[in-house]
Formats: sequence, structure tokens, C-alpha cells
Amino acid sequence: MAKLTVKDIELKNKSVLMRADFNVPQDETLNITDDTRIRATLPTVKFILEAGAKKLILISHLGRPDGKVVAKYSLKPVAQRLQNLLAEPVKFINECVGDSIKKEIESSKERVILLENLRFHAEEEDNDAGFAKELASLADVYVNDAFGTAHRAHASTEGVTHYLKSAAGFLLEKEIKYLGDSLKNPQRPFMVILGGAKVSDKIGVIENLLPKCDAIIIGGGMAYTFLKAQGKEIGNSKLEKDKLELAKTLLEKAKALKKDILLPVDNVIVDKIDANSKTDICLDNIPQGKIAVDIGPQTVKLFENKLKDAKTIVWNGPLGIFETDAFSNGTKKIAEFICGLKATTIIGGGDTAAAVGKFRVEDKMTHISTGGGASLEFLEGKDLPGITALTEK
Repeated sequence: MAKLTVKDIELKNKSVLMRADFNVPQDETLNITDDTRIRATLPTVKFILEAGAKKLILISHLGRPDGKVVAKYSLKPVAQRLQNLLAEPVKFINECVGDSIKKEIESSKERVILLENLRFHAEEEDNDAGFAKELASLADVYVNDAFGTAHRAHASTEGVTHYLKSAAGFLLEKEIKYLGDSLKNPQRPFMVILGGAKVSDKIGVIENLLPKCDAIIIGGGMAYTFLKAQGKEIGNSKLEKDKLELAKTLLEKAKALKKDILLPVDNVIVDKIDANSKTDICLDNIPQGKIAVDIGPQTVKLFENKLKDAKTIVWNGPLGIFETDAFSNGTKKIAEFICGLKATTIIGGGDTAAAVGKFRVEDKMTHISTGGGASLEFLEGKDLPGITALTEK
């Protein structure tokens, strides 16, 4: 269903309430160490201002303060960074609801206002109607540009839409376009690459995408539960014993659908997970006591051969412990390989985004999703409340 976007609504002389995702990492001294999420909202922010909005009231959460005021989770440092990036004054108000807020917004000379952390109030995560109504009363229209929280039915993502005309910002629109369209109507061959530590995190994704895609490539820690399900020895590698039967069922389901699930044929192994551990390459069965930490060179070739004709690739989860250079080769090689293909490449999940960032190929990917949990739920085929709640076109 088509949702209103920020381009579809009248913004001139309007007060706009915009949900952003400013949940950024900070060090001990509260310096922002990565402002990617702030930068990602700038196109929507600038568009609203250029369209002549009277006031832009930004709301967000940061961290998990559990409904209490926690100083280290204040959005004040975000206001400062936003002001620097925007080159326009940003007023920070250290509360997000209450009569005094309205007065402060009305009397402020600044057009851009950032309110304090929504999650300092338990009502935010409870999707409390009164809290949502108070937020909505601050503005004439609502824009959601926080895909990272779109899978949560919170007051600021779902609740406010009951009281204001609601539209998607550019970031949210892009997520809907790439994640949604790639699943509904992908250009084929459509390949899915799944990695990361746990099978349990990706069950829904495999079940939803198996009938839709042409093949699934599996690496990372989750691969070893599948290999064990095939009767292979995996040494001391990552295993989810309680998911062995499920892995067998998924492999049988793929067979019945005549879909390939590709698993590693060789692995980089170590005695213990340590950056200084001596690495070996092991074909097929992994010896007792050894731990697989990355896919091996033959697996890289196998995966590349499968991917070379792909027209759509969705990748969620790294193929090894990429944070350690000695265990990062598989993820790096596949990332570099898919960059050179004439394919739509969609990267979902925080770790995969971090990996393509580490290998400096993020600008060569078609789309990098900004929401970890949200992109997984989208790939599982679930409705995301923050998107469902937006006004229909």
C-alpha cells in the first residue's frame, strides 16, 4: 500500500513533528563516535525547512533509560552535532511533553528544535495514548524518518499517527522502496546471503525468503548448525543444538522447492578465538577442538560463482568474525565481489553495515538499511507498525 511521503504534504507555515533515529554511539565522555544516523536524516530535515515549515520539532530516543531520566542518555550532544552538520541553529529543550514545552517552542527564534529523549518517559514504549496525544499537540503534521524503530509500536512511531496526518521521510521511503520492492518484485536471479552468529535470529527470514528467492547462501556462525544437521563434524564451532531439527527441516524444504542452500565447503579454523591465534584452512569436516571463524577460499569461490549472475542481492549478517582482521577475509572478498556486479545490492543489519563500512565499499552498495531489527522483521515479511500507521496516499 502506498503511504504519504514528505513530498505529498503541505509544509509551508506548518509546525512539523518529525521522529528521527538519533540513537548514536558515544564514548565515556559523551562524544558522539559515529554520526551516520544524524547525517542520514539531513535530506528530510533540509527538505522540510526549504519547503517553508514554520517549526521543525525533532523527537528521538537514545539508549535504554527504561522510563527514567538518565543523564548519559541525554540528546543534548546530538543537538550540538546536528547544529554543526546543518549549519543552522538548533534549540535543545530538556523535556518532550508538558505545557512549558509548547510555550518554549512558540517563543523560540530557532526553526529547528530537538526535544529530550522520549524514553525518559515509560509512556513512550507503552504507546500511551495520552503521551502520544501530547506529542501530537506540538505540531500540525507528522513525519516519520526513523526506520530503526519502525518495528516498534511506540507513542512516537504509532501513537501519534492517530492524531496527525502522517508521512514517511526520505530515509523511511527509501527503506520501504528497497526492502519492500526487492521482496515483492525482485529482478532475477534473486540471491540472499545470510550470516551472523545464530540460526534462531534468521529462521523467519529463511522461511519467508526461501519461496521468493533463487538461492540462499549461508555463512557465519549460523552455518555450523546447518553443517551439523547434514551430518558434518564441526569441532567446537558455534552450534545451536536446539535448532538442529529445524535446520534439517529448512534444508529439506529447500530441496522440495528446488532451491539451493549453499553452505561452506572449507573453513578458517583456530584453537581459540583470539586475534593472535594461528589459522589453518580445513576442508569439509572440522577436527575436534577446532573452531571455525571464517569461510575458506574454496567457499569464497563457490559463493562468487553462485552470485555472479545475480540481479538482486539481499545480505544480512557477516560471513565470519570480521571485526578481527585475520578472520575477515571471507566477508571482505564477498563484499568486494558483489560491488562489481550489475545487481541491486541491499545490505541489512548493523553488523553487515559495519562490515561494508570497514572494507570501504558502502558507497558501492545500492542501499544500506539503517535498522537492524527493523530490517530483519521486514525481511521476515512482518508488518512494521511505524510504517503501517502512516496515512495512505
